[in-house]
Formats: sequence, structure tokens, C-alpha cells
Amino acid sequence: MKVATRRPRKQAERSATTRRALLDATIACLADLGYAGTTSVAVAERAGLSRGAQLHHFGTRDQLVVAAVEHLAQERMRRVRTEMSRIAPQGAQLQTLTTVTQEREAALGLLAEALSGPLYAASLELWVAARSDPGLRKELVPAEERVNAELAEICRTYISDDPIEVRLTLDLVLGRGVARLLAPRPDRQAELLTGWARLLNGSTRG
Repeated sequence: MKVATRRPRKQAERSATTRRALLDATIACLADLGYAGTTSVAVAERAGLSRGAQLHHFGTRDQLVVAAVEHLAQERMRRVRTEMSRIAPQGAQLQTLTTVTQEREAALGLLAEALSGPLYAASLELWVAARSDPGLRKELVPAEERVNAELAEICRTYISDDPIEVRLTLDLVLGRGVARLLAPRPDRQAELLTGWARLLNGSTRG
């Protein structure tokens, strides 16, 4: 009986490991090769798996990329929540965080860092590709809406509960992510976050 239950569990674990390897490889390909270069063959090679193994999990390239979109969303949100937990424990009162500029600036920095790097580069590739690919756009837009809703909730908890300030904060950090990919200027980008934190604290006091 124990053997019978152990075997399906191991099979499920192997299947999950294979699926994760394919999704991670898709993200890596998107970041390194762009959307056009993210072929089924390239993903299988990057994952160190056979095409047969890939086809077992994802029958088409579209299915693979759509799954990667969801995977990207989960990775981004997991990183944001993990990093934000260093600022304050879950359930901390908003006013405790927003009345001190340094704490707010730290929260902005963590949010901006989470929305940059390879994960963000891969997201940009999907956004650009979706502009002329209705099928991809149909899958991508709902995923991004879910991510943005969660990001907005994080902003309301750690940065500001004002709807306009939440939207501006997200636009700032997302725009910073693009600038960081194209022309990294760490000092200038850090100044933007510092300045925005001070403006937010000024509006809170007002």
C-alpha cells in the first residue's frame, strides 16, 4: 500500500519538476533571445529536456508561452511579497510605515527591484509581442490585470492608500524598469524613488 501511494507521488513530483524547468527555460529564452527566438526547440534545449517531454506538457508553442505568462506573474508577485515582508510584518498599520520617509523609500526600492531584471525583461517581450498577436494578447491581458490588482494592494498596504498615488507609484516603478533595461543609471533612478517617497510623505502630512 505504501509503495502504491509513493509511486504516484514521485511521478507527480517529477512532472512538476519538468514543468517548472520548461517554464523557467521559457522565461530565460524570452529574456535572452526575445519572443521571436523563444522557439519550442530553444526552450527544450535550455531546459535540458527532449521535445517529447515538452510536448507531453505543452502541445504547442502558444500553450507554452501562455503558461509562462502565468508563471511570470506568480514569480513577480512572490518576489514582491517576499521583499515587502522585510519592511513590515503582515498586518502592519499603514500609518506606521508611511509617516517615515526612509521606511517608505525602502518599500519603493523593494517594489522597484522586484519589477526589474530578467523577469521584467521577459514580461516586456510578451507585451510587445501581444501588440500584434491577438491570441497572446487575449491570454496576457487578464494575467496582467490580476498582477496589477495584487501590486495595487501591496502599494495600498505599504506605500499609500490614495488611488492616484498608487497608480502613479506603479507607473513610476514600471517605467523605471524599462529605463533600467535600456540605459542603467542607478544613481538617477535611486533619486527618483527618494524624491517620490518625499513627495508622498508630504502629501500624507498635508
